[in-house]
Amino acid sequence: MIYIKDLPQHEGQVVQLKGWNAQKRDSKGLVFMTFRDGTGFCQAVINQEVVGNDNFEAAKRLPQESSLAITGTVVKDERQVGGYEIQVTELSIIAVAEENYPISPKEHGVDFLMDNRHMWLRSRRQWAIMRVRNSIIYAIHTFFQERGFIEMDAPIFTGNACEGTTNLFETDYYGEPAYLSQSGQLYGEAMAMAQGLIYTFGPTFRAEKSKTRRHLSEFWMIEPEMAFYDLKMDMDVIEAFVQFVVGTVLQKCEAELKVLERDTTFLERVKEPFIRMKYEDAVSVIKAEMPINGRTSLQMLDEEEAALVAAAKAIQADIDEREAKIAGGELKKGEINFNRNKIDQLKNDLKDNAEKQDSVKQWKSSAQNFKRGDDFGGADETVLTKMFGQPVMVYNWPQAVKAFYMKEDDNDLGYAKGVDLLAPEGYGEVVGGGERETDIEKLKRKIVEHELPMEAFEWYLDLRKFGNVPHAGFGLGLERLVAWICGLQHIRETIPFPRSYGRLLP
Repeated sequence: MIYIKDLPQHEGQVVQLKGWNAQKRDSKGLVFMTFRDGTGFCQAVINQEVVGNDNFEAAKRLPQESSLAITGTVVKDERQVGGYEIQVTELSIIAVAEENYPISPKEHGVDFLMDNRHMWLRSRRQWAIMRVRNSIIYAIHTFFQERGFIEMDAPIFTGNACEGTTNLFETDYYGEPAYLSQSGQLYGEAMAMAQGLIYTFGPTFRAEKSKTRRHLSEFWMIEPEMAFYDLKMDMDVIEAFVQFVVGTVLQKCEAELKVLERDTTFLERVKEPFIRMKYEDAVSVIKAEMPINGRTSLQMLDEEEAALVAAAKAIQADIDEREAKIAGGELKKGEINFNRNKIDQLKNDLKDNAEKQDSVKQWKSSAQNFKRGDDFGGADETVLTKMFGQPVMVYNWPQAVKAFYMKEDDNDLGYAKGVDLLAPEGYGEVVGGGERETDIEKLKRKIVEHELPMEAFEWYLDLRKFGNVPHAGFGLGLERLVAWICGLQHIRETIPFPRSYGRLLP
């Protein structure tokens, strides 16, 4: 059986494809169908003189998302979707869809699309995102398996929490309280003490009542854990890992990234060494106390704001000029329609510009008012990465903002040997990790300080009693990585069926 992805190997040949009518248009004696089969999209040209009146009329009336088999010659045409078209000689309808398919080429609101996610997944954009996601998952497994890591599974039901139970889903487990896991890391530490190098890859859950573009209630985490590793070794693995995954996607998903209109400039810079800086230095950069290449963060933001203001003026001038031409009464009907459509587009551009100006104002305010010792918010992460235009590793964080299991730096008391990898372009934290505390007494104190039940962590403390060694690891949220690589504005598009605050269906 031939698939659309195989068409380049069959140019000039007669093939049969089975798939769906994604959309179509017709003119006298011809139907132009966008045909999809799951592996890609191509144009199918159905000529009445070739297929006969009955088949032609059937194709002409065929509703969107009807399934059919087509036979025809493969012709290369870079102007068409997918770069190839099928000049159909035979067609056979498999199933006729009902009329009024809900996801039509017109614009739809986000809530409508999410309510019809089971159908939205068929669209070309969502198709591309899911294929990039698949390539990312494949690259993740390849990276770890080729380096001697063992994949092991952490439980989803857990009786303890990594960082407290505030943001966990509680459930009844045979009469006892249990939680849906927010991380497999603690279990990963136990498995690393048995296998040396391990990674877990599974679903995790957070019950935050948040509807931001970066939050899901159910998402997938990759969490390697490495015996005998310290913080520096951990950061080396993180850097190599992200470089490998991004490099693989750039190599294998060129067509999908093109569908997404993804500017890959920043992704291509991932092959360069990552910026590494301590928390205190990062704060100095954010607060404009430390210039980078002769420019402070506030100077950078002032320049960005000025450029947006100038762009807004130019857009408004273009709108005014086009409206004046229409009002002048000298344009033909086609020219009037063209200018009106262009004005609508320009007004959307103006709206986007205004939102960007508001964001810059927020970033400036956050930078000026940031307090040392606080955790970074999205605005702070954005400002920092904008200063470098590439991934930034921030390490040695104040202990108060990191989890109880993070090891204190003996040479930098009060700071935990943790690291966050911040992606550029405003995507923020995609990796969080660090070296684990090995001192059992310090761990006990931290468990008490975080008001966690000691009895739930007795098994975890056993790891420090028997075979205690330095070890480190990290966690990467798959959906945040997909969002960054695909250049998506909202994380809901990164997973087939997103689960977030207020959404459980479909």
